[in-house]
Amino acid sequence: MTKVDLSPRPVEAMSPRQLERRRALIAAALALVTETGVERLQMKQVCERSGVALGTAYRYFSSKDHLLAAAIADWHRLLLTDLTADLRHPRAELSETDRAVRFVRRGMRAYQRQPQFARLRVAVSASTDPFASEALQTMARADDAALGTVMGRLPPAGGELVRQIVGHAWQGELTAWVTGRTTLDDARRRLEDVVRLVLAPYDSR
Repeated sequence: MTKVDLSPRPVEAMSPRQLERRRALIAAALALVTETGVERLQMKQVCERSGVALGTAYRYFSSKDHLLAAAIADWHRLLLTDLTADLRHPRAELSETDRAVRFVRRGMRAYQRQPQFARLRVAVSASTDPFASEALQTMARADDAALGTVMGRLPPAGGELVRQIVGHAWQGELTAWVTGRTTLDDARRRLEDVVRLVLAPYDSR
């Protein structure tokens, strides 16, 4: 018997109408996360809010985890656009370290203003859904590209490792804050310390 492929449709293969439905699901998910939190959110609620039928929703997202991962990745991508816009052009008065510290500080403040999105990011990071993992990998690549813009003067060999360290530190400090193991101020301070530490050799050249 031929197996039926139940995988969600790839974004690049969606029609404009399908992309509109996908955006509606993501917008509804983010709104509900803000209102009720991550734990109590159900796909049925998202569908009711977005006007997309439940059966149709699963053509776009394999599970609630996949939807939520795609939603936080979408929000985080817009955040990165805002963060990099301010630092896109090199500033003579800012060192590479100062630019990166400004970037992560403003990023942490954005999550402070939207703590439910910080909880969402941490919650979906533990998902075993392969499509959720794919969405999170997309977010990680967006982080890497944004940090590459902010720290564009780093040599390629060292720059890749520095970006990975900063990205992992950011995720780690958000997790520590969301799970109550640290305060936001301490998390932000440690993240900035990591940035200064890994970039110090390049600023001294």
